[in-house]
Amino acid sequence: MGKKPEELKIVSCHLGNGSSVTAVHGGKSVDTTMGFTPLDGLIMGTRTGCVDPSVVTYLADKHRFTPSEMSDYMNKKSGFLGVSGISSDNRDLTSAAEQGDARARLAKDMLVYQIKKYIGAYAAVMNGVDAVLFTGGIGENSHDVRAEACGDMEYLGIKIDEAVNSGTRGELCKISTADSTVQVWVVPTNEELLIARDTLALIS
Repeated sequence: MGKKPEELKIVSCHLGNGSSVTAVHGGKSVDTTMGFTPLDGLIMGTRTGCVDPSVVTYLADKHRFTPSEMSDYMNKKSGFLGVSGISSDNRDLTSAAEQGDARARLAKDMLVYQIKKYIGAYAAVMNGVDAVLFTGGIGENSHDVRAEACGDMEYLGIKIDEAVNSGTRGELCKISTADSTVQVWVVPTNEELLIARDTLALIS
């Protein structure tokens, strides 16, 4: 983008089997959707994402779950898998939704809605946004999720180049139009490199 991180307001959407959205203001994370554990925030492959805390006590009472069973239910049997009843894999949901499966379509709609909501919320937190990034398995490879999440966001200055977006998978690429005041990028993730850098910094 030709700017220093300190000059930018970025919303990073890391979407995969585990997902999070992060507000990065001046190179520092100021908010993220994950909370005390990775269970909070967006709907994920098998995780609930954000739910009313009363849901926990309601379901535990209804099904006579122990605390451990309740945790297992929310972390391993919910999310895409629970809503769709098919799979925790976005690729399976996409295929099923294209064939008319309503529950698979609902799971995808829930993800897209939540991404859009957090982009707007974090733009408010940072008093604007310069760029939106998509990364992770879904973020890098699912052009439909990117397009839908950024759809009807012209008020914020986000405009997607549909041709570029639909042809981009797993590569560093700007997918916003030339007149989009907010740049939208696909950025391949490299968590192993970041872990290595952080480890080196700690031991040095």
